[in-house]
Amino acid sequence: MIWNSEQQAAYHASVNFAQSHLNSDLRRLDRNSEFDPEKWQRCADFGVFAWCMPKAYGGREIDIVTTVRQFEGLGYGCRDNGFTLGINGQVWAVQEPLLTFGSDAQKQKYLSALCNGTMIAAHGMTELGSGSDAFSLKTTAEKVQDGYVLNGSKHYVGMAPVADMSLIFANTNPSAGNWGVSVFIVEKGFDGYHAGKPIEKMGLRSNPTGSIELTDCFVPEENRLGPEGIGVSLFNQSMDWERGFIFSSHVGSMARQLEQCISYAQNRQQFGQPIGKFQAISHRIVEMKQRLDNARAMLYRVAELKDNDQSATLEASLAKLQIAEAFCENSMDSIRIHGALGYMSDEEIERDLRDATGGVLYSGTSDIQKNIVAQLLGL
Repeated sequence: MIWNSEQQAAYHASVNFAQSHLNSDLRRLDRNSEFDPEKWQRCADFGVFAWCMPKAYGGREIDIVTTVRQFEGLGYGCRDNGFTLGINGQVWAVQEPLLTFGSDAQKQKYLSALCNGTMIAAHGMTELGSGSDAFSLKTTAEKVQDGYVLNGSKHYVGMAPVADMSLIFANTNPSAGNWGVSVFIVEKGFDGYHAGKPIEKMGLRSNPTGSIELTDCFVPEENRLGPEGIGVSLFNQSMDWERGFIFSSHVGSMARQLEQCISYAQNRQQFGQPIGKFQAISHRIVEMKQRLDNARAMLYRVAELKDNDQSATLEASLAKLQIAEAFCENSMDSIRIHGALGYMSDEEIERDLRDATGGVLYSGTSDIQKNIVAQLLGL
């Protein structure tokens, strides 16, 4: 990509903001699996959640390519991959579906609050029995007077323990199969809604993950997102956004990671010379650079398609697959380049590997992305 002066200025502003405001207490937050709401609000005040949203709902109406570039800058400047993942998850998996399928009243109420940081959102699709097989979900929504009664459980939901509202997928007509799934905006204050405690996990520990229990939870009819049975269409369209861009900040992390490895290889001396002079190190760094450039190219290919209102299902799956796998491989190479130093938690190098591992699982595993691409290629 060739960036214009405004895009470059926006990128550097994001980097400077993240470096100045988002890197405090990372060891403690990681160790204790803590979410920092003050940092979240700082991001809202900086405009992060509003970048690509319409001005009518408190947004700034920035094009997608520039928005993604800003999210990359956020990841370069912020060393907390879990926190930036939570931000990207809300923007791409909740705000974009609300923008596309929501009524004007829903957008005025929820998008405005999400943009200014007064609400935090989660995306409730996954259940214990429906992970990769997403539409085998068991949560039901029974039509009653003036609304619906929801019963069921959602699991492994990012931001669920702190979310003020969630998009919940539920069966309104189980006999219709996939086409009987509808989507609801469920607030944490609704009777029968209960968010579980954060689940301790390997990485992304500042991004609280937990369950949502729905027990005779009444949801007003005006909180149904789109018509009944829209679940498949909404999910598939929203996956273009989520899979395409949820790793935007991780690309920035990979760029920072590469620079750190180059600097270390230039300055670390062994056998009378910088370790970067050894092919075992220099070739590894070249491969890191190659993976980063491929990941970045795929990310912005999806962004260009979305800016032109084009479908990007195949390209989004390829981008998700490439970036997830590349971040894992680069994080392992970073540890190997730094040796014992990279294995020590104090250096905050090994955390990238723990964070990156989750990327090959959530939003559809790498194997699922390959299945999607193969099917779209006619196989």
